[in-house]
Amino acid sequence: MLTSLLGQMIVVREENDVAPDMVEYRHGLTPPMRDARRRRFRREPDLNPELVQRVENDLWNIMRSGTAEAAAQEEDGDENARNPGKKPAPAPKAKPDTPDPVNNAGEADRSDSDESDDSI
Repeated sequence: MLTSLLGQMIVVREENDVAPDMVEYRHGLTPPMRDARRRRFRREPDLNPELVQRVENDLWNIMRSGTAEAAAQEEDGDENARNPGKKPAPAPKAKPDTPDPVNNAGEADRSDSDESDDSI
């Protein structure tokens, strides 16, 4: 959109046509320029200051620790420090019914997809 770069416009018309009364073409000569001024100079949306502060803190944490995952882990630690009465999430328990891979005579577990016929 080149609304702010155009300063002059040449209107070409037939010799017998009457000159237009308008001096200013607010919407340009083509349909895509309709409301170009309103779109270009629209009011900026209001931002929630709490959201801006939260995003800024997240960015600082990422820059300090290097990755988003590390920043998320650090944030979880901060949250536990803020809420000392809150217990951390329990670690998942091991399932007693699962076979031990060492006792499987050295063979890897096979699924049905391992036995597919690749000769086609």
